[in-house]
Order: sequence, then C-alpha cells, then structure tokens
Amino acid sequence: MRQVKHLLESKGSTVHAIAPEQSVLEAVRRMAEHRIGALLVMQGKQLLGIVSERDYARKVILQGRASTDTPVRGIMTTPVLTVSPEESVEACMRLCTDSRVRHLPVVERGGVVGVISIGDLVKAVIDDQAEEIEHLQRYIAG
Repeated sequence: MRQVKHLLESKGSTVHAIAPEQSVLEAVRRMAEHRIGALLVMQGKQLLGIVSERDYARKVILQGRASTDTPVRGIMTTPVLTVSPEESVEACMRLCTDSRVRHLPVVERGGVVGVISIGDLVKAVIDDQAEEIEHLQRYIAG
C-alpha cells in the first residue's frame, strides 16, 4: 500500500501558506493564483490552522463579512488534522471522508513537509487499481 511520502515524492512538497493577520482577500487571491483550494495558516514554521474556499464561503460570504477587513485567523479551521509521511493512502482517505476535509498537512518531527488533497488520494487509488488490473490481465492471459 502506498504511503503519503510516496505521494509527496511524485507531486512535490510545495507548501502554500499565509500568515494569520493577512486578509481573507489575500488568501483567496493566493488560492486562485496557485489554483489550489486551501492554504495553511502559519506563523513562521508553526502550523496554526488551515483556510479553504469552503471557509471563505461559509464564514465570510454567507455571514456578510468583508474579505478585505477580515483576517485569516477569523475564519481559519483549527485544530488542523495532520498526517505523517508514513501514513497509508487508505488511512488518509478514511480520515478525509470521516472528517469531511479535503486537505491534510503532512507533518514530520513537528514541521510541515507537504500537503495532500483528496484529489491526490483519489488519483493514487485509481493508479494503484489500474496497475493491479494490468497485473491480473497479464496473469490471466499468460
């Protein structure tokens, strides 16, 4: 079974983050610029929370708040669910499904080393299934 560290090896370990005092508008701009659905909220190397498009929709737009005047700390989700690089893809899928989250920061020795999304996990499962089907077809044919 594939582990989180294998996903990070193939997708990279770029972490997009924002400081808690930054505006929600800046967070939305960064998410759009990088074509991602969430940013980690960090103070230096310390993970404080996560802010997502869902947080923006529910905690800013639906509440009639101004994204220019609202700091990220006011809408971020905390505490953040995290996983280790050794966690299995299957366990992460279960965690995302059960907790209804789409992004999981990857933490090792107290520091963030990457982020995986539900999309990364689904892709890994599909790739693994395709490989298994190919092996079974070769076995049956051969």
